[in-house]
Amino acid sequence: MNDLEMYREQLALCDDKIIDALAERNSIIEKIMAYKETYGMPILQPAQEEKQQKRLDEKLENNKYREEIQNVFRSIQKNSKRIQARKLFSYNIVLIGFMGAGKSTISDYLSTVFDMKLVEMDQEISEREQMSIPDIFATYGEEYFRNLETNLLRELQTGKNCIISCGGGVALREQNVVEMKKNGRVVLLTASPETIYERVKDSNDRPLLKDNNNVEYIAELMEKRREKYEAAADVVIRTDNKTVLQICEELITKLTELDK
Repeated sequence: MNDLEMYREQLALCDDKIIDALAERNSIIEKIMAYKETYGMPILQPAQEEKQQKRLDEKLENNKYREEIQNVFRSIQKNSKRIQARKLFSYNIVLIGFMGAGKSTISDYLSTVFDMKLVEMDQEISEREQMSIPDIFATYGEEYFRNLETNLLRELQTGKNCIISCGGGVALREQNVVEMKKNGRVVLLTASPETIYERVKDSNDRPLLKDNNNVEYIAELMEKRREKYEAAADVVIRTDNKTVLQICEELITKLTELDK
């Protein structure tokens, strides 16, 4: 065996060790998830993740392959998140609620911590139509826009482990609710009219609040929609005075309780 063949053999042995180590690591991730579930511990623990990242940074401080190894670990960490997501959610998570209830914020956070695909319905429709939502309303009318929402919900049924953030009016159409249920679990985020107003008062892309951006109108519109929102929801979560982490932990807990 010449030196080149020897190096290749050593490389193959390294690959075998990496495969075995990754399989063991993934198994440990599943054990940690099971342990948290058994003892009712929070699934999301950002402080622990920061501790692990700090340890990794210290370990690689003077390593000449630091950048390359960090790239590998970023992929490993993404895979770990996907394993957690698959164990927790064998379906899509559909977020509904009034504008400003927190759908975009919560969907962004969940998609990051679990590396789940995120579909912001308003954004997706706007990009496909190459128009803003207010312009779609003004040009084609609300009925046209609602049809786009229904068609997109049907399209999204082909996948899973996806977070679907719905526009405020999606759940008002009965057919949309049917399509949501086919997609996965429906989570209603809600808040007080005062909280909603504070979150949307400076926004210019809320066509339904044009010339009516005040607490009284928001409260009236929320009450008109409340019954349909609640009828569509599998779980309901209030977002007033809660951190994103608290809301997401509550969401995870309530969804996992549905599967017991």
